[in-house]
Amino acid sequence: MRHGDKINNLGRKTAHRQALLSNLACALIENKRIFTTLAKAKALRTYVEPIITKSKTDSTHSRRVAFSYLGNKEAVSALFKDVAGKVADRKGGYTRIIKTGNRQGDAAEMAMIELVDFNEIYNSKTSADTTAKKTTRRSRAKKSDKAGDDKAE
Repeated sequence: MRHGDKINNLGRKTAHRQALLSNLACALIENKRIFTTLAKAKALRTYVEPIITKSKTDSTHSRRVAFSYLGNKEAVSALFKDVAGKVADRKGGYTRIIKTGNRQGDAAEMAMIELVDFNEIYNSKTSADTTAKKTTRRSRAKKSDKAGDDKAE
């Protein structure tokens, strides 16, 4: 029984699974977007997001911790140069998983996992929409107060 077992073993032994996730994480950091199975994408998200959080503080210790997970110098330098700068103000949720249908050969569920801040097309569209629709009760109250101030002047 698997009571309380939260890790997806992906049908692999521990060393094979760690190598797989390390390689997928390196590919994601270097390419900013990869296509893989849905189960691997979900496992990769829990693996790579703490590493990205660690990269926000550029210290020798955090670089060594990231290298212990990734095992690739180029990926670690790309993580601290490119990725850390873009995600500095984000509190979490650095990756996005989009289902892309089933694979032709074995009908496995496929997905695209990408770093959220590196999709300029999607970000520009959503940021324009959110700024146009951003209204709350507080902001309406402030506008009415400002209108009252303008009438008083």
